[in-house]
Amino acid sequence: MPQLKELLVEQLQDLLHAEGQLTGALPKMAEAANHPKLKEAFEKHLVQTEGHVERLHKVFEMLGEKEEAKPCKAMIGLIDEGTETIEEGADKEPIAADLALIAAAQRVEHYEIAAYGSAKALARQIGAVDAARLLSHTLGEEESADFLLTAISDPLLQQAAIEDGGNSINLETVEKQGPARATRKAERPEKTASRH
Repeated sequence: MPQLKELLVEQLQDLLHAEGQLTGALPKMAEAANHPKLKEAFEKHLVQTEGHVERLHKVFEMLGEKEEAKPCKAMIGLIDEGTETIEEGADKEPIAADLALIAAAQRVEHYEIAAYGSAKALARQIGAVDAARLLSHTLGEEESADFLLTAISDPLLQQAAIEDGGNSINLETVEKQGPARATRKAERPEKTASRH
């Protein structure tokens, strides 16, 4: 087997194991979530993850390779951390517990985004266009899940700041930073132009 195809198969075996572990972890995360939108996001991503496993089966078939999961040590560690987060969440306020869950889930998403991105690139490189398309579809769903988690965390962070006395929110400072950043960005092209 050519080296790049062998590397792709190894990546897919790793992802197959990772996704399998995640299908076991997501129901626990959904159960531990306090906020209805977070609970719903975990439940939705479970359905997507089951679809990711099915896509991986199709990719193996397209490549003419045997489906075989290879232990994904990274996901094992991330799921262990997620389990610890769930256990520790029992002693936290609901918002703090949910924010910790979101952080754990986003670490998982970022791992998967990196893994699917690499697998897609390898599939393209060896000319497995249909396999790359399937991997790209999954990659898009992982990126969307990460984006959704961020969208859920933003109001929770604001609420936590308010409950902590609002000391960390200074709207005057925030407003002053916005225009200053815009000014700095606007100045950059002039500096670049003067170098030429």
